[in-house]
Amino acid sequence: MSLNSLTKSGSGTRVLPRPGSDPQATIFPILIAIGLVHLLNDSVQSVIPAIFPVLQDNMGISYSQMGWIAFALNITASIMQPVVGYFSDKRPTPALLPIGMAFTCSGMIFLAFADSYLAILLAVIMVGLGSAAFHPEGSKVSHMAAGNRRGLAQSIFQVGGNAGQSLAPLLTRWVFIPFGLMGSLGFAALAAVGIAVQIYIAGWYGRTLRSAGYAKKKAAAGIMNPAVKNKVIYAFVVLVLLVFVRSWYISSIGSYYAFFLKDAFALSTEDAQIFIFLFLGAGAVGTFLGGPLADRFGKRNVILASMALASPLALILPYANLFWTGVLLTIIGFIMLSSFSVTVVYAQMLVPGRIGTVSGMITGLAFGLGGLGSLVLGNWIDAAGINTVMFVCSFMPLLGVLTFLLPTDKRLASWTDHTAS
Repeated sequence: MSLNSLTKSGSGTRVLPRPGSDPQATIFPILIAIGLVHLLNDSVQSVIPAIFPVLQDNMGISYSQMGWIAFALNITASIMQPVVGYFSDKRPTPALLPIGMAFTCSGMIFLAFADSYLAILLAVIMVGLGSAAFHPEGSKVSHMAAGNRRGLAQSIFQVGGNAGQSLAPLLTRWVFIPFGLMGSLGFAALAAVGIAVQIYIAGWYGRTLRSAGYAKKKAAAGIMNPAVKNKVIYAFVVLVLLVFVRSWYISSIGSYYAFFLKDAFALSTEDAQIFIFLFLGAGAVGTFLGGPLADRFGKRNVILASMALASPLALILPYANLFWTGVLLTIIGFIMLSSFSVTVVYAQMLVPGRIGTVSGMITGLAFGLGGLGSLVLGNWIDAAGINTVMFVCSFMPLLGVLTFLLPTDKRLASWTDHTAS
């Protein structure tokens, strides 16, 4: 029986299709595995901003110092992700997957024993390097296993990350508040599990790279017509601006909205984390559904809808009572993050044949701009107060009107010559 069969004769045991045997087939076992690792990676990474209230209570750090911690984490990933992606496009290296998780594991072990502000910064930089090694390669694996369902595949990959981020507030409540920084050892164990899964994925990745089917598919990747190069650059700049808006707004909620809730409603640190979980958890659901919706209705349309529908709700949020704050955070998180994976796929369509580089740039920018936003917002809160800053941030989603400047999916497809071989 062919290795391309879905089951072994008489046993019903699933096996993976032979690498490269059907470029249109969607390899769900690999997608689920890479999504699981994304969950583990981002749950570890998202612990950093989630423990800010604990660090403030135990070490007395300021909002500005919190901003520098978030900046150190995210700017490391931001700078290194496109570098890793470019290297991977030139010389694919499956071993980068487990190596990246090893950096993350080491960073969390170091964080558990950090006894100073500088030690915390060094630990989060290690976690940032691990994230930088993982995300471009993980996005490339998702693309390779997608077949003809690229939106769905990227959603499966990205929902793992957003689900991991949504767990961070609860993990802070259950782990770091009772155990302090020593709770980091538990997350080091999660990273160790991720290393094992990454070894499995790296094996499939390597076999696929060596297969004749994948080599033929890569050679047939679309080549952008030089006549539309300037249009592509213009569209990419607009896309980056949209990533900027979304990242800064998400940073304002994920990093600092718990402090706004404590100030406005006299909530405890533990209870405030529940509201951040509602925002991030709903965002994970939105991320998963955004990809299939984009496959059906168009990538640009989903990006536009996510910004347009979230904007009026974001404006109302600072004035809501406690009940409606929870409702609005849930809806805004669902809508705004529905375009997270779609943005990556749209960028891959803009620059075909450079999957690692483009994915690294977009996800790296999301991390870097989020880190920059945390730094700026932290300093601003120290100067102007939490209420003023949250009020101003509520206007940011209005800049999503820039989505109208992006070319439609149909026009984007017309820019690419898929007949080259």
